[in-house]
Amino acid sequence: MRMTPIAIVLGALAILGAVVFVVVFYPYTTRDMTPSEIFRLRTQEEKAGRAIYIANGCVYCHSQSIRSIDWGHGADRIAQAGDYVQDQPILLGSQRTGVDLSQEGGEHPDDWHVAHFINPRYTRPNSIMPPFAWLGMEKIKTLTRHIQGLGFKQADRRMERQNHWKRESIKAYEAGPRGNAKWLAETVPEGWRRLPNPYPTTKAGLARGHKIYQDFCIGCHGPIGDGMGPAQPWIYPPPLNFTILKGKEISGGILYYQIMNGITGTGMPYFKRDLESQKIWEVGDYVAVYFINQSDANGEPRGIDASWEP
Repeated sequence: MRMTPIAIVLGALAILGAVVFVVVFYPYTTRDMTPSEIFRLRTQEEKAGRAIYIANGCVYCHSQSIRSIDWGHGADRIAQAGDYVQDQPILLGSQRTGVDLSQEGGEHPDDWHVAHFINPRYTRPNSIMPPFAWLGMEKIKTLTRHIQGLGFKQADRRMERQNHWKRESIKAYEAGPRGNAKWLAETVPEGWRRLPNPYPTTKAGLARGHKIYQDFCIGCHGPIGDGMGPAQPWIYPPPLNFTILKGKEISGGILYYQIMNGITGTGMPYFKRDLESQKIWEVGDYVAVYFINQSDANGEPRGIDASWEP
């Protein structure tokens, strides 16, 4: 066989055709279109929100695919082909400048998302996400519906829980400061309520707690802990004013539990995947010392000191 121009062109076309068949055509014709166990059809509002999501390039920073090696925000279920059977185009994404959103639905209540879209620094002070206040409230609420549907049936269950505790938190807030403080304490398991902060209050520890507060908390609770941060106008019930807890015997364990797990139904998110144990204790002690004016740091009952402590 001579390497004539015709032979080269035909050979190249044959190779290209084989590659297209193996990589594109064959996978397309043999793809499994069986819905996964969590799949459901999107509502019309969720579809409209997805269109806003696509139009504003959200996929460039947020992936929607949890892999077996992932351990992070929402990474509780490995992505399956059946999760994407209605998606055109599929928004897997290839970069995580922001968190993965595969299972975002129900991670936060609606008003948290509204505040976040208006200006992400309101809810995540160190966020590099641009603000989307210019979309207008109608589009922000529609976009929120798309986000709250991510995770399908799992998201629906989380949203049921969020909405249930949203009603309870509103009742507690509207009962007044005393009733609100009582409800907040009673949502914490009994063992945690009696648990003191195991670390002694130190100048360095308070400085670290202050830094953590600035990085994660100041957008909602404000610089003086009165709940009047920039997110406050968009969240109801409003972020907690820590001063209402003065004299209420709030233990370090209560603060730790609620920082770790959040308070479902309110704008208070969980931080157990953002902060290590010592950071939670130290930001809790910072709040206790400067805003509640009482701290049980290093109080009884005590165990032995941690191995690195003096």
